[in-house]
Amino acid sequence: MRQRFEQQLDFRITAISEIKISTKSRDELPPTLRALQYIFVTPAINEKIFLLLEQKICAGKKKIGRPGMDLWHVLVLAVIRHALDTNWDRLTHISNYDILVRNILGVLPTLEENEFEYQNILDNVSQIDDEMLQKINDIVVEAGQQLVKKRKQKNPYI
Repeated sequence: MRQRFEQQLDFRITAISEIKISTKSRDELPPTLRALQYIFVTPAINEKIFLLLEQKICAGKKKIGRPGMDLWHVLVLAVIRHALDTNWDRLTHISNYDILVRNILGVLPTLEENEFEYQNILDNVSQIDDEMLQKINDIVVEAGQQLVKKRKQKNPYI
C-alpha cells in the first residue's frame, strides 16, 4: 500500500517548498534537487508524474498490507541515482546523511526516523527504469517549454 507522499508533522521538518538550495554550486546535485522541488510544488507536473509512477509501481498490487516507500521517496532517489550516475551504496549514504536530500525527501534531517536501508532502496528505486525516467523527463521538459513561452510573452527580449 503506497502513498504519493505523506508529510511528517514535525516542527523540525522544513516544508519542501521552503527549502533553500544553492544556485552557485557547480555540483550536479543542487540543480537536480531544485528540479525535484519544482516538480513537488507544481501540481500540474506532479500529478502527471505520480500517475505514471502509480501505473508502473502500484499496478496490480493490493491496497492492503504494510506501507511501502512513498512514491515521492522513490522518485527522488531514482532521479538522484541517475543524475549522479551513482551506485546503490552511495545512494544509501546520500539518502541517510545528506541533509539537503533528506529535506527534499520530506523527512527529519537526522536518523531519528526514516533511515533508508540499502535493500529497501534497491527494491524500490530499481523499479524506475530508463524508460520511465524518459517519460518523466518529457513531462518536465514540456513544463519548462511552457515557462519559457510565458516569459517570452511578458518580456519579448528573452
